[in-house]
Amino acid sequence: MALFCLLAGLTFLGAACGCGVPIITPVVSGHARIVKGEMAVSGSWPWQTSIQDRTNWHFCGGSLINSEWVITAAQCGVRAHDHRVILGTSNRKSKSEETQVIEISMVITHPDYSRDTLNNDVALLKLASPAKLTARVLPVCLPTATDDFPPGLLCETTGWGLTNPNALLLPVKLHQAELPIVSNVDCQQYWGTVQLVTASMICTGGAAATSCLGDSGNPLVCQKNNAWYLVGIVSWGSEWCDVNTPTVYARVTKAQPWIDQTIATN
Repeated sequence: MALFCLLAGLTFLGAACGCGVPIITPVVSGHARIVKGEMAVSGSWPWQTSIQDRTNWHFCGGSLINSEWVITAAQCGVRAHDHRVILGTSNRKSKSEETQVIEISMVITHPDYSRDTLNNDVALLKLASPAKLTARVLPVCLPTATDDFPPGLLCETTGWGLTNPNALLLPVKLHQAELPIVSNVDCQQYWGTVQLVTASMICTGGAAATSCLGDSGNPLVCQKNNAWYLVGIVSWGSEWCDVNTPTVYARVTKAQPWIDQTIATN
């Protein structure tokens, strides 16, 4: 049964109170890719965050999972007090968007993260002050450890990564791409001996779509029961943003027990 709740003066309908249901509806064409990309409707992915340094340089993305926590890739190397989380933004240069700039009080990296293999490429950022939940700032739902997102399922990834692998600058506006889940067996066949695709990873793409440089930490979300769930965190892929090569993400269902425990104890 769907749950109703009232949050920050807004009414939500979703799998959990206030998570995974954008107030501003995403428009998905089904034919887009971040490389050569499709711009997202402003505010339609309200959990998307930009992680920036104090010069306003965007270097990684992340996802709001509740009012106090953001999840991103461990490889981003986020540092409390040196970096900040920007919420509610779609156009990073806009002065008219109602953005929230929040300091980071704590960074907790998955204890089994490997810089060499990028296994368990997950980090949690505790915000120094809670985010104000609005139509443009809402958390994504987290799956349970047993949830299944099978090969062939079409999901969405978003971010400010390169839309052209030859570009010199990251795009200003948020882009989105619809990508199919690829089995780990098929994904490993693409990558061969280059890098191991482990059970803590999940793959998409290999079908004329991909993430690119600047997308690390960004969300891969899949829709279930009318709500969007965070299934993957952009981790690694083709150095040249080859649209026929699968992109690899940290698998959130594998990290979910650690996420719950970390939030509960901090």
